[in-house]
Amino acid sequence: MNAEVVTPRRPRLALIRREWLLAVSIATSVVFLFFGEVLFELLANPIWLAVIFIWLFSVVLGSALSVVRHADRLAEQLGEPYGTLILTLAITSIEVMAITAVMRHGESNPTLVRDTLFAVVMIILNGMVGLSLLIGGWRRHEQHHNLQGANAYLGVIVPLATLSMIMPNFTHPTNGPPYSTVQQTVLAFISVGLYGVFLTLQTGRHRGFFIDDAGEAALGHSRTIEGSLWPPVILLVAYMALVVILVEQLAAPIDYFIETLRAPTALGGVVMAVLVATPEAISAVRASVANHLQRSVNIFLGSVLSTIGLTVPAMLVISHLTGHPVVLGLERTDAVMLILTLALSIITFASGRTHLMQGAVHLVLFVAYFLLIFEV
Repeated sequence: MNAEVVTPRRPRLALIRREWLLAVSIATSVVFLFFGEVLFELLANPIWLAVIFIWLFSVVLGSALSVVRHADRLAEQLGEPYGTLILTLAITSIEVMAITAVMRHGESNPTLVRDTLFAVVMIILNGMVGLSLLIGGWRRHEQHHNLQGANAYLGVIVPLATLSMIMPNFTHPTNGPPYSTVQQTVLAFISVGLYGVFLTLQTGRHRGFFIDDAGEAALGHSRTIEGSLWPPVILLVAYMALVVILVEQLAAPIDYFIETLRAPTALGGVVMAVLVATPEAISAVRASVANHLQRSVNIFLGSVLSTIGLTVPAMLVISHLTGHPVVLGLERTDAVMLILTLALSIITFASGRTHLMQGAVHLVLFVAYFLLIFEV
């Protein structure tokens, strides 16, 4: 009798313990929805500014990590190609929601989308790649990945990054300025179209390009997990809803820091990029340490591709619907950093083997990017 009573409760208790962050996120949302105005009046105090920012940032980041965790659970249950779509759309949705919330809050910041895209590229292709290759190369002389898969990623990333962040500076050189409506429409269709073709290649006839060997390909193709879909779906939606609410609140301290204290505007993009890139960075570094470099390559190059291929068109549509202008073209130093990063990435993944030196060079570029943010 006792066993019958206790046993059904164990899964529920385990679920409650595992999802304790959900309660923290709900409580934080309630506090800021009802008492946000009172708390934000304290932002003039540096200590309270730091406390409120760290509080909100930590809870948003934890919720974002939970979104990725449940999306990954669904991906394992559904298999391909639906798993890839869920993971990609979950990350992209978080990024779009975060940028939209900050863009709507406070003064107009037309460069926020550009700064966030650039920050994501720099954090992933230099910070994340550099750390993964450095740690992996330190533990092993060389690591191997599928050359065809890396080439497929970079073959789409390079033109989309150039069209999104460099080419706009040459279409209207006088005012530094945005694409016209027609040009933005064409860019949106190109981005979504190329990403769709790539996704077809990745989950279809050339799936082997993104797996290290035929044995793993067969294993990955049949890898599914039994169980109900409803728990991860409900939790995924719940955490994403909380991310939307909390990011809206996080916009207040970010705007105060940038506008009132005259901090570099690019810091807003960096904060958004960290929220998006951190969940994937953790997975990529763990995979590299475990000598699964191909998994790391899929994570960081796939993140950059989905950010440019899906976030850009989504934000262009939101820009037209909300009336907030969007400037995509990078400043001169940032454009040079982007070109250098893309060129170095091509060289790094050109042989199918990586080592310690390549990771160190990527990390040096990441440090240079961070220092240039504070350039006067």
